[in-house]
Amino acid sequence: MTKFYIPTPRPNAVHRRRLTERLSKGCYRKLTLISAPAGYGKTTLVSEWLNSCGRAAAWISLEEGDSELTRFLTCWITSLQTLKENIGEGILAVLQTPQPPPTEWILTALLHEISAISSPFILVLDDYHAVKSEAVDAALLFMLNHFPSQMHLVITTREDPNIPLARLRVRDQLNELRAADLRFTFSESEDFLNNGMSLELSGDQIASLESRTEGWIAGLHLAALSIQGDRDAVRLIPSFNGRHHFVLDYLVEEVLDRQPMAVQAFLLRTSILERLCGSLCDDVMFDESVSSNETLLELERKNLFVVPLDHERRWYRYHHLFADLLRKRLQESLDDSHIAELHRRASAWCEHNGYEIEAFRHAVESNDMDRAALLLEGNGMPLHLRGAASISLNWLASLPAAELNARPALWVMYGSALLITGKLTGVEHKLAAAEAALAGAEEDVRVRDLIGVIAATRATLASLVLAGSPSDTDNKIRKAETAMQLTRPDDKTNDLVELIAPARDVGVSEHQEIDHAIDQVIVQARRALSYLRPDNLPVRTAAAWMLGVASQRRGVYSDARDAYNEVISNSRMMGHQLIAVMAITGLGQIEEAEHRARTAAEYYEEALRLGGDLPLPALREAQRGLARMRKNAVTSSLIEPLSQRELEVLGLIAKGLSNKEIGEKLFLALDTVKGHNRRIFEKLQVQRRTEAIARAAELNLLPNHREPH
Repeated sequence: MTKFYIPTPRPNAVHRRRLTERLSKGCYRKLTLISAPAGYGKTTLVSEWLNSCGRAAAWISLEEGDSELTRFLTCWITSLQTLKENIGEGILAVLQTPQPPPTEWILTALLHEISAISSPFILVLDDYHAVKSEAVDAALLFMLNHFPSQMHLVITTREDPNIPLARLRVRDQLNELRAADLRFTFSESEDFLNNGMSLELSGDQIASLESRTEGWIAGLHLAALSIQGDRDAVRLIPSFNGRHHFVLDYLVEEVLDRQPMAVQAFLLRTSILERLCGSLCDDVMFDESVSSNETLLELERKNLFVVPLDHERRWYRYHHLFADLLRKRLQESLDDSHIAELHRRASAWCEHNGYEIEAFRHAVESNDMDRAALLLEGNGMPLHLRGAASISLNWLASLPAAELNARPALWVMYGSALLITGKLTGVEHKLAAAEAALAGAEEDVRVRDLIGVIAATRATLASLVLAGSPSDTDNKIRKAETAMQLTRPDDKTNDLVELIAPARDVGVSEHQEIDHAIDQVIVQARRALSYLRPDNLPVRTAAAWMLGVASQRRGVYSDARDAYNEVISNSRMMGHQLIAVMAITGLGQIEEAEHRARTAAEYYEEALRLGGDLPLPALREAQRGLARMRKNAVTSSLIEPLSQRELEVLGLIAKGLSNKEIGEKLFLALDTVKGHNRRIFEKLQVQRRTEAIARAAELNLLPNHREPH
């Protein structure tokens, strides 16, 4: 929850009314963009504005790990829950499934829930520059294009986001503050230096500092700390040049050098952390004589670039610029082995406290191969299946083959991560390397499980060959990879599911390539299920689903039923609804194919009930199937089919012709027409013409009638 804490305005902070008024006046637009280099007071300005603007607000402090789309969307929903409890809970549950639905459908569902928030509110994405992801940019643009009017988005960033800002400007949908706007004026500099920092500078000295820093707030802050340290403003100010890129290093050294050695050691050693709390810092420092909680409170009191992240003052972070410089100083003061030890301690604390991705990052930084590999494998579900596919793949790609050969599990995860990111042509090479590294190994539980994951990954590749028109396997994989790389999200699970999931009208193909692919899916999926650990539910469930799909394509419905039922059972244990919905829909398709309409309808209804209101692909098939079953049920409820002459009369009734006009048109006596009317009403079980027309339309009995789309 520290990521969603709105920073509290500092006591004696400079009130920037000229800027907060601009922010308030721009709320009728969709987006406020505050874009400027580090240290221009972007976060401080927004927190001051939110404190007085009168609107409810939600906040996300972004970091590099939020580049994964799943994690970004999870943060988005969690922040909104600070405004409305339980909003997006169903979407959060789906995001945690191994095969979440396509991004656009998730965003549409989220927008629907946002629309239920009746009062105007603000959502702040702080430090958006930390997110480097085309998928996140695309999701952000989609949301901007469809925002409800009561929502206003604020983005603070060091660089412009990759969205069409020019178009937003032309449409008067963008409110902007840039570095030139954020610069401290002379009066603001005077207020900050003499009142906020308790200095007694003359007007000329303030003007000199304001000119040298070009109103750069962080530079003024660092200069003020240096002046506080020696009270020699006359000496310091002339030597200060805010336009020189080395000046920040100089000032930080001036500030750091004036701190006690214990404080310097604390700052440098804890600079490896993205977020700080007393317990974590204690473990990193490994010095019982230092109370990290007290040190953090003292750093905050001294305005030494720590930012509180909650009201209880338990979690903090360093100002990003300050943290960068501390890390540079750390590299200069400690050798690599000492820094690696700090990361090992941080990794151990994060793992123990449930922060697996952070634990993995620190393990990588410590060059602890065994630990990083173990964390990557995860406890029941590898990290690359939990929104960290790109992070995992980047590390695996950096390792030499010898390291991977020594740990065959890494080869297996390498292939799986390539599959998840849509880089299909490289998957088989990694799987073959894994098998070579496993050759001769004793088939204990761990090795057998790896063999099972390899088989499940191959089953997925073979399943992709079933999609689309027949062609040779290699060409099909290349085409699938090209198509998947055109989509924005890094995690291509949605694309994989869309390609594999069968529609009702997919029949058994006699094409040799498709026939061979079905055989491969069945063989590899069965192999996976025979080797995988019973508790490896995510991979077992995926393998069972692919076995069900392939068996359904083959027309071996008994095997498909068994596979789908295992999927449903596993999904209940895991709490993952999406793949259960797809399996239940598959069972409905099988029942429909075997002409058991009532049972098919029951499965389709169960799939829709379980899926709720989310626009999932499987729900679309279930909706269509249920519509077919209901239509067939209504048609079969007729006492007796209408004759051709009765259909002609019914068509003329629908056109509004009277009995006399119908008789003249069909050359029938009036009594004959009335007799046809009576029999039509009896068969349709209606009493009057309007009811007959409605019933006929429902049964698609009228000439040139088309079902609405």
